[in-house]
Amino acid sequence: MSTSVFTRLHLRDRIRDRDTAVYSILLILALVFPMASIYATDGTALVSQATRAGTFVLLAIGLNVVVGFAGLLDLGYAAFYAIGAYSYALFASTQLASSPAHHAFHLPFWLMLFVALFVAAAAGAVLGFPTLRLRGDYLAIVTLGFGEIVPQLFYNFDQWTGGINAVGGIDQPTLPAWIQGPWSGDGPFQVVRNFNFGGDPVAFYVLICILIAAAIILVNNLYRSRLGRAWMAIREDEVAAAAMGINTVTTKLLAFGIGASFSGFAGAFYGANVSLVSPDSFLFIVSITVLVMVVLGGMGNISGVIIGALVLYYVVYYLIPGLPENVRSLANSIGLSSETTRSLADATQHLNYIIYGGQAFRRMSGASPTASDSALKPHAVWRTRPSTSTTSSTAASWSR
Repeated sequence: MSTSVFTRLHLRDRIRDRDTAVYSILLILALVFPMASIYATDGTALVSQATRAGTFVLLAIGLNVVVGFAGLLDLGYAAFYAIGAYSYALFASTQLASSPAHHAFHLPFWLMLFVALFVAAAAGAVLGFPTLRLRGDYLAIVTLGFGEIVPQLFYNFDQWTGGINAVGGIDQPTLPAWIQGPWSGDGPFQVVRNFNFGGDPVAFYVLICILIAAAIILVNNLYRSRLGRAWMAIREDEVAAAAMGINTVTTKLLAFGIGASFSGFAGAFYGANVSLVSPDSFLFIVSITVLVMVVLGGMGNISGVIIGALVLYYVVYYLIPGLPENVRSLANSIGLSSETTRSLADATQHLNYIIYGGQAFRRMSGASPTASDSALKPHAVWRTRPSTSTTSSTAASWSR
């Protein structure tokens, strides 16, 4: 009986496939995590942390399209994150009532989720158009400048965006009905009518899991499509790809636009989840963190990027912030002097720089020092520039 089930469902072949195995494990963990954490801690703090981690997973999946698939270095990815967040915040709060428009809008979250997606995609295309001829370090500098300009615009247009005071009181998503039960720590099974997401971390956790699943399906289809093969051809050798008939202009613009759309998606969700959008949440460190997540997981590897995002988020936002206090407690328990305890606690606060520096060294040590374009290629082609014949075969498969 078990043999026939394995044969019909092709389970053995699916288990042998690494990505399928990883997705299956992640799905099981996503289903079990909220129930286990609620019963273990008698609270939803860990569920809220997981929801925030899911936002970074969504950002990493989007940046992987630009960096991993197309080989375009983007150091201003947090700008599209900010554009998505403000697109929702301004039209789902009372902020515009105190602006020169003198009228507040309260558009539904489900509509603004897609509006933020298209606005961020348009911003990505606007950024991509003047940078079509740039490569490597020069492209990185332009995207870095864009990432620094956008938060400053939100700071300085304070009549519209609230400036440093941020945009607060953002509307929460609503649904006609929602199912609650023991798995969410809400007692017996019940159907809640006119459900509001406000104050329910489990609902936001379920929503971010659905968004990530949709993003994975979409990106996997893109990877296997003609457009995905064109991105990989451009990543390996843009000149050879153009010679084989690939329109590098539109292909690059699509990479920037589609990658930015995921960031706008994540930004709208972030605004609804936190209910407070401030320019301080979209600084350069966010772009670098997401880039390191992509590099850590493996550029172009979707399942690896997800794992890299989860691991790095746990280390940077959960482990390291609590490490000084844990080190201090451990030093006091074993009887170390107060001066030694203080030195150890101060040293652990600099581990963020060690992690980022280590990842930068890992990337640069595998890249050719004379070819900055090759620094953003997958590990298998970092050390040697691919031959024209290799790129021609990729482009030929694209043309089919």
